[in-house]
Amino acid sequence: MSREPDGLMELLPQWHRLRDQEGGSGEPLRALLAVVAEQLDLVRDGVEQAYDDLFVETAAPWVLPYLGDLVGYRPLPGYERVLAGGLGGGRQDASREQLARALAPRRDVAATVANRRRKGTLALLEELSAQVADWPARAVELSRYVAHQQPVRLYGTGGAAADATRLSRGRTVDLRDSAALDLAGGPFGAVARTADVRRAASRYRQGGVTPAGVGLFVWRLRPYALTSSPAYCIDRARNLYTFSILGNDSPLVTKPVPEPSAGHLATVDNVPAFITRRQLHDRLADYYGPGKSFVIRRDGEDRPVPPSDIVVADLSHWRYRPRRGQVAVDPELGRIAFGARSAPRQGVWVDHHYAFATAMGGGSYPRDRGPRPEVPVYRVGPGHDYQRIMDAYRDWRHDRHAGRAGAEGIIEITHSGAYQEQLDFDLDPGDRLEVRAAEGTRPVIRLLDWYSNRPDALNIRAVEGDGDHGHGDHHGHEHGHGHRAGCGCARPRIVLDGLLVTGRGIHVTGPVGAVVLRHCTLVPGWSLEPGCRPHAPQEPSVVLDRTTACLQAEHSILGTIQVIGDEVSTDPPAIHLRDSVLDATAHDREALAAPDCMLAHAVLHAHRTTVIGEVHVHAVQIAENSLFTGQLRVARRGVGCLRYSHVPPGSRTPRRHRCQPDGVGAADAARVRPVFVSERYGTPAYAQLAAYCAPEIRRGAEDGAEMGAFHDLYQPQREDSLRARLAEYTPAGSDAGICYVT
Repeated sequence: MSREPDGLMELLPQWHRLRDQEGGSGEPLRALLAVVAEQLDLVRDGVEQAYDDLFVETAAPWVLPYLGDLVGYRPLPGYERVLAGGLGGGRQDASREQLARALAPRRDVAATVANRRRKGTLALLEELSAQVADWPARAVELSRYVAHQQPVRLYGTGGAAADATRLSRGRTVDLRDSAALDLAGGPFGAVARTADVRRAASRYRQGGVTPAGVGLFVWRLRPYALTSSPAYCIDRARNLYTFSILGNDSPLVTKPVPEPSAGHLATVDNVPAFITRRQLHDRLADYYGPGKSFVIRRDGEDRPVPPSDIVVADLSHWRYRPRRGQVAVDPELGRIAFGARSAPRQGVWVDHHYAFATAMGGGSYPRDRGPRPEVPVYRVGPGHDYQRIMDAYRDWRHDRHAGRAGAEGIIEITHSGAYQEQLDFDLDPGDRLEVRAAEGTRPVIRLLDWYSNRPDALNIRAVEGDGDHGHGDHHGHEHGHGHRAGCGCARPRIVLDGLLVTGRGIHVTGPVGAVVLRHCTLVPGWSLEPGCRPHAPQEPSVVLDRTTACLQAEHSILGTIQVIGDEVSTDPPAIHLRDSVLDATAHDREALAAPDCMLAHAVLHAHRTTVIGEVHVHAVQIAENSLFTGQLRVARRGVGCLRYSHVPPGSRTPRRHRCQPDGVGAADAARVRPVFVSERYGTPAYAQLAAYCAPEIRRGAEDGAEMGAFHDLYQPQREDSLRARLAEYTPAGSDAGICYVT
């Protein structure tokens, strides 16, 4: 459609327009000129884009290599995937755009000339990590940490400055310097070690302190902030707390501050490093306070604990007892202890940062949402009309029945607090309800033991309506505002966005059209123990009980899905998992099944998903770029396919295309399996593939990225790009290796 379809018509004299209207055949001249105007818009857009293509900041992605060629720029490895082929539409185009952003050619091309002028400097290597891989880094000249003998005869010959330099290089550990001991072995340590003859850039067995190497220490985990979040009280005396609302140990992370200049080497303040007890003790004012890494408020959200009352302690077994008026903090475990006689009476709130690989699950990070001004919003939180979620829901239902509101309604939670109430959503045919967190918040839904004679889950129920006859087709695609074709236009739909649900799961029953989980966390095992162990590992997070609901999980973390259905008189509902983690808390537990380990009457669609546990399902329509750590068993092998995924040997699946470990021999089948840094939800590196995981897994996706929920991070491509630039800008006579801190 043209931007100005009547623009050419307006340029004609008035009598031509009048004659065109008098013809009585629908103004043919106006229609003809509208078609011409549409083509003129295409020419105009092409001319404007041609001008934009002259500048690296605004050029189209396909122009960037040609601009770089003017200054001798060499494209990063893998960028040919961005340029190869035409536009495929849909997910293919989106994946190509994400890959282009991951390879970061625009920033790389723009900085080519400036980087060559600074070639060989450590500060440049740190900037390359941020430009190319988007990883904060610290560059270290490893030769300075190689222990060597100090010649006594040279002291006093070069002056005091030269003597100090010689003494500080390659020195052994000083047992009285506790601050240096705390940093030993890391990128900021100053303790020398014996030489390592292995190369720092070796891909097979990376060396440590090598005399001719440069170590680039990178942080892959990102810091995520939580503001005004309630702390969790773990005892009846109300003086022992954890920063995590789930009661588990969660280490605190530094809030990174920008580096002051381009030539500045990164310090511990410029990277998302974990805060140690010694660092917090020595630099409490740098980490604690409003706007800094963390702050504690007691008896009201506007009353921070003064820094003079903070003491740093080891609270591993809660043995330390602070004195009256003191507040003990353990940053490595994320624990807080108040004096027994000065315990808070009205609660504790904290602002802090935690580490995770990407924006997934319930969090206060930005989420993409389209504007919907026509939908009424019922806001819940301090300073708004509603303090409870169910009060806002009842008012929406009342307005809906009274005709003051339409079929769509939004309940927005504006505060990162804990909401402890029984949630029962009874939906009528045609309802479109969305319960979401406001931008910058992460509300927690705590489902407790409210009733003694029935379950206490978050209930989603639908009543029978005129449009709920028949089963429909649950394998359609989304359209419009996210309605799913075939789920029945009259069937209700509910969306949960940005929530963290703990204590119980979700129970869905009746003729529901769709249940959508976006950026949500349904804690696997319902809740966590202090060591991030699940409290009830055998309990499901979602129960689809004789319902027609299509379950959709996007960028979410959830526990077991249990399906209870009538396999004779109903069609299997669809379960769509995208960029999510389905965690049964163990490889031999059922992540998706019916009760008693029977086949779930459902059809699974998995895209870029990590499944920890077994899957027993009626059929798998599609599973691509996904990981299954437990056995996958389907009833209908003739339906669907698996592409670029991992399934354990012995699984019963539909046809496979380039799956693992099919591509290797029987001897290597045990090697080609997913290996995670951590499999416990609540730990920073949860569900992240280990660096020593088989390359068939780490690079086994369709586009060369890793399989599983973190596919869109494109970490293998980032690593290859960074290695290519390090080889180009490393100081002469040395090799640079990438060392993963997180």
